[in-house]
Amino acid sequence: MFGRYLKRFARVWSRLSLAWQFVIAGGIGLLAVMLVVGLWVTSQIRDGVMHNSAATTALYVDSVIAPLLPDMRKSQELDDTVKRALDETLGQGALGKRLVSFKLWRRDGTILYSKDASLIGRQVKPNANLLAAFAGNVTVKYNRLEDEEDDKERSMGVPLLEIYNPVREPWSGEVVAVTEFYELSGDFEESLHSALLWSWLVVAAATAAALALLSGIVFRGSRTIVTQQAALEAKVSELQTALAQNSSLRQRVQRASRRAAAINERYLRRIGADLHDGPAQLVALAALRMDSPVLVDPATSSTLREAEIAGIHKTLGEAMREIRGICNGLVLPQIETQAIADILRLAVAEHERRSDTKVLLILPERLPELGTSEKISIYRFVQEGLNNAYRHGKGKGQQVRATTKGGKLLVEVLDTGPGFDPARSEGLGLAGLRERIESIGGQFETLSGPGGTRLGITLSVEEQP
Repeated sequence: MFGRYLKRFARVWSRLSLAWQFVIAGGIGLLAVMLVVGLWVTSQIRDGVMHNSAATTALYVDSVIAPLLPDMRKSQELDDTVKRALDETLGQGALGKRLVSFKLWRRDGTILYSKDASLIGRQVKPNANLLAAFAGNVTVKYNRLEDEEDDKERSMGVPLLEIYNPVREPWSGEVVAVTEFYELSGDFEESLHSALLWSWLVVAAATAAALALLSGIVFRGSRTIVTQQAALEAKVSELQTALAQNSSLRQRVQRASRRAAAINERYLRRIGADLHDGPAQLVALAALRMDSPVLVDPATSSTLREAEIAGIHKTLGEAMREIRGICNGLVLPQIETQAIADILRLAVAEHERRSDTKVLLILPERLPELGTSEKISIYRFVQEGLNNAYRHGKGKGQQVRATTKGGKLLVEVLDTGPGFDPARSEGLGLAGLRERIESIGGQFETLSGPGGTRLGITLSVEEQP
């Protein structure tokens, strides 16, 4: 049953325009916001009005009552003269008409004075409001008479404002007693209701104005969308041409992928050949020497046996060094989170460590941030370029230089070696680099002559993250 109604609502909702969907959903959302804001504002107004009224009444009562009280620090109870003076003051005039009850509290919860004489001398556990008043705060409660000594006030059946006011020692400002009095709050209740009513009206008016303004904007946007939809339909024909171009580009990518697969296969064959011709031969030699008569014959002297073992150890060590050399060329460092400048410094430092040569690194003050594919391509480019400069250029005048201009990043590897013919001597490494750079939309350039070699890549950085 519920599912059927839900589907019906979904169908009706989908038929509405986006503007009307916004009006309905936005109206519900703004109504919820209005309720939350209205409740918060009214609570703040209620608390503000209550505390302002309490503070005013407490100040007036304190100005009338304080001169009648003795030194409350020394007095544990009030004498009859003070009680009579309080009775006369609280029983006549405007103060007597507004205050229906009055109590004077000692810190231990003893009632030193009350308009109800039966409560004088009674000791009760101090409530939270009384403790707050002894801490120096004026506290107020509106028509909440839940304390055990409030029986008489509850029986009156009229709204009362219960106020706790600290009595301070004039010369030290220390709270020495607390007055508790109950004020008739008919006028206060009328003022509070008026303030709450006006606050709700203001919040409702502001919410309605906001909804009307936003709805007007959305309706205008909806008309703009309809107009633009017609324009978009006119561009569909242009997209057909773009699709044809994309098809051509896709074919180019497929050809590039095939070339990359072939180059990767050549890489694998080269690695296999390197392992077979280098470490594998050394390990095989060491295995043959393990069966040497020098080690098997018990009559062989210890000197010859140790020499043979040392030779085997040396052969295995050479095999391990060759394996590490091959691995160092394959392992890629963690460069995804590094900046371009740090990647260039890392590639140069690794080459200097492996080849024991010096490389001049020239960087601008700021380099753009690129994606992971571009970072890996730049690292591999510098790594392969410096390896070629070391092997073929004898490591002479090695430089790595990066510049930016016109939304392009140019990275170059240079040396002052004897050079080579790029048309004939572009080996597996450079061919793989060319495919890698062109696959990410970059340009690869090789220049070489008797004065040295320059390898360069150019990447667009205008749309890079």
